[in-house]
Amino acid sequence: MKKGKPVVVTVPTNPARLVVTDGFHITAPVQINYAPQRTRYFAIACIVENDVLIGGAIFMMMLFFMGLSSGLVVLWLFSITPLLYLLFLYYIKRREFIRIRPV
Repeated sequence: MKKGKPVVVTVPTNPARLVVTDGFHITAPVQINYAPQRTRYFAIACIVENDVLIGGAIFMMMLFFMGLSSGLVVLWLFSITPLLYLLFLYYIKRREFIRIRPV
């Protein structure tokens, strides 16, 4: 699949259930009721957006360097909390990791 190009899915039944997966994560089924010859648009999004990744990396580096300069091991341990949060979202909240949003 190319980024930004739509994927056309033909739905044989009405109502239809739509499920998206990347092989490990799977969305909850979304039921779609539609009229014949009508097009529906959906956006597939991840729960971890780019701003969350950047914010977590900045927070992680900030706490790591504060712990490094002060010598407090507690700050070093707190610096891995963003990584633990992302791992929690990735492995524990698998059903909510990928979302289907109507456009």
